[in-house]
Order: sequence, then structure tokens, then C-alpha cells
Amino acid sequence: MPRTQFVAAPPAGSDLKQVSGPATNWIAQLLRQRRDPIAAARADEAAYGPLYVLNIFGGKWIIANGPEAAQRILMNKDRVFANGPAWAPLNGPFFERGLLMLDFDEHKSHRSIMQQAFGRSALTGYLDVLHRIAEQHIDSLPEGSVAEGDPVLMHRHLEQLTLDVALEVFMGVRLSRTEAAAMSRTIIDTLHAGAALVRVPIPGNKWWRGLRGRRTLEAFLGERITAARREQGSDLLSVLCQATGEDGTRLTDRDIVNHLIFLLAAAHDTATGTLTNMVFYLAKHPEWQKRARERSLELPARLGYDELGELTELDWILKETTRLFTPIQIEPRAAVADTEVCGYHIPKGSLVVVPTLANHYRTDIYSHPEEFDPERFSDERAEHKRHRMAWAPFGAGPHKCLGQHFAGLEIKTVLHQLLRKFEWEIPEDYVMPVDMNATPLPEDGLPVTLRRR
Repeated sequence: MPRTQFVAAPPAGSDLKQVSGPATNWIAQLLRQRRDPIAAARADEAAYGPLYVLNIFGGKWIIANGPEAAQRILMNKDRVFANGPAWAPLNGPFFERGLLMLDFDEHKSHRSIMQQAFGRSALTGYLDVLHRIAEQHIDSLPEGSVAEGDPVLMHRHLEQLTLDVALEVFMGVRLSRTEAAAMSRTIIDTLHAGAALVRVPIPGNKWWRGLRGRRTLEAFLGERITAARREQGSDLLSVLCQATGEDGTRLTDRDIVNHLIFLLAAAHDTATGTLTNMVFYLAKHPEWQKRARERSLELPARLGYDELGELTELDWILKETTRLFTPIQIEPRAAVADTEVCGYHIPKGSLVVVPTLANHYRTDIYSHPEEFDPERFSDERAEHKRHRMAWAPFGAGPHKCLGQHFAGLEIKTVLHQLLRKFEWEIPEDYVMPVDMNATPLPEDGLPVTLRRR
């Protein structure tokens, strides 16, 4: 029998339950979670109940499974769960005082200013840039064949595309291919450093590369703020430099640097990962590629804001892909006071984690959750509406991803163009090796056979 550990007992006379879990060392536990997070979550919930404690990164994490726990924690109506203290041990040095790290009134104030860059009018204004960059990249894609030994590595091409989008839409910047490749590496180093097992800077290790990436991004952004303050540009940086809050306050230069570092990393990585994973599923399920293409061919090459909503099948595929390969796999929060979740006692100071990826595979919500089945999101079935937290790939509540709608526009624009101009396939026996350290990404670049239509 494995040893059991506990968190603090509920107050005397309370009818709340005490959280328990396996007393496994944290490295073994982390490797187990990364190897097969769904199987690990199901086994632990069966053994210890919906809430259990794990040792991860040298601390105790209370894992709160299921949509009811997610709603209680993420909606945070009593303001008892904080983001900053929970994310800081994971990636605090890299995203210091970004929107992810702020809480309560300060977070609300900063978010209200930043929202001006993600409203409908701003998003509509970004579409011309999205279309132009998508067309340039997709028109220049090479053809290639897996069988003939010259496959097209789709992840690499999509990574370049999304970086160009992020740089031009966010900052009005265009880089050479060499500069863009270096910037992409810098962003990835910064984002992925939080998954390092060795969490001190040793030259060459992940933590060290993340800190170096942070410094590089600070310098890159700092050089551009003075001009953005002076000019009335339409890129996101210019909007943030001009935007004011309800009380007339503006973000400081340091605030803008902090927020843009997080936005650049999050937008670049999650958009690349989701696009790549959608390409994989459309290759693995050619009947869905055919259905999505037929809809795209019925519509103009360049779609407006509302027209993108007519890509029904592509919307289902996007939702199903982010269910199976969730961009934000976990949502950690720190309890700032004693509280309860689903009848369990949560002591002040506890790190509580909503396992979004595991929730997306729950058999009490989704039929055959391991299967790729986009129609589960159709109006007729609507499995994702069985609970408001059944599908939450971009979080929920006050910290729900600010760029969710921008990501949707970008992803649909790119896939719409790709479907109209190319067909692609993978060998029947191909199994995509996935790096689950941050946003799920293919370790082999996703080699496909790509043919121009």
C-alpha cells in the first residue's frame, strides 16, 4: 500500500472533509503526470476522491477535479483565490507583473485598460494584417511527401506565421527571417522555462535561458515604447500606450513591457500549438478535412469578422482540438483565507489546481472523450454545455484569457486559407509525439505530405 499524506485538518466541529493523497516524491509525481496526465488523474481521483494532494515542484498541490470545483475556484466570487502567488513559483521570474500575476482590484484596473485592445472594433482592425500575413505564408508553403522523404514540417511553418502575426499586430514590427527565428527562440525559452526541473539559473539550462529571454524581450519592447507613445498607430502596443482607465490613469512603460512579454509568449505559443494540432487532426481524419474545405470554398477567400462565424465545421474542429490538446492545461490558485471546495477544507496558503485538461476527458460529461468527434459541439449534441465549466480551454472568471477572441480570428483565418489552397495527409500508422511541458506541441515538427490544390 502506498503511503498517504494529508493537508491540515478541518476546524474542530466542522463537517468538511480533509484532503489526502499519495506521499510520492515530487520528481516521480511530476514525471508520472507528464507521461500520462489523464490516466494519472483518473487513478488518483478513484483512490482519493475529487480533491487530493500531490507533491509537485517540492510543494503540496491540491488537485480539484470536476466542473463544480472549477466553477467554485475560477469564478472566485468571494475573492478567496489569488492568481499571482500560485503562478509565481512556476513562472514568476519570467512574467513578473504581467496580467497573469495580478489580482483583485489591481488586476481589474489593468485588464480594463488592456481590454480596449481586444474589443470588437480593435479585432476588426487587425483582420487586414491577419489576412495578408496568412496569405503570404501559405502561398509560400512548399510541397512535400512523407513517402518520398521530403515531408513538410508544419509546426515550423506555422510557428513563423504566428510570430509574424504577433509582432506586427502587437507592435507593428516586421523582422527578417533570421531575426524572427531568434525572436521565436527567445519567446519559447521564456515561456517553457517554467517547466524546468532544475529551478535555479545554471548557464545553458532552461531556467537560465528563460531569464535571458526575459531580459532580451524587455530590451526589445523598451526600445519601441517611446515611439508608440508619440505616434497614433493601430497595433496593440500603440493602443496600450494611448489607452486610459476609467479614472484617467495610463499604464506605465514598465507595465506595458510586463504585459506585452506575457501576451507575446502566450499568443505565439498557444496559437501555434492549436493550429498545429488542428492540422494533425485534419490529416488524421480526412473526412473532416473535406467537410471543412467544402465550407471554406463556399465563402470568399478573405472573410470579415462576422463571416468567420460562418465556418461552422472549423469552429467545431477548433473546439474539439482545444478540448483534446488544451492550451492551458492547469489553472493554479492560492487560497488567501481558509475556505472550502466541494465539501473539502482548503487551508489558507494552499496551492489549489484546476486540472482543465483532465476535466476535458471526463466520461461523466463527454461521450468517448478520447475520440476526436467535433460534432459533440453541434447545437444538436452540445456536450460542452452540460456544465458551464465542461469546456474551458482559455480559463474562466476574472482571469479568463483576454486574447481568446483574437486567437479564434487568427486560427480560423489561417486554416480557412490553408484549406482553400492545400490538401495534406499523414501515414495511417503515424502517432504524433507530444511535448506536454507547456502548450502541447509535436516533438517532431509534424511531418505531413502537402499538395497544392
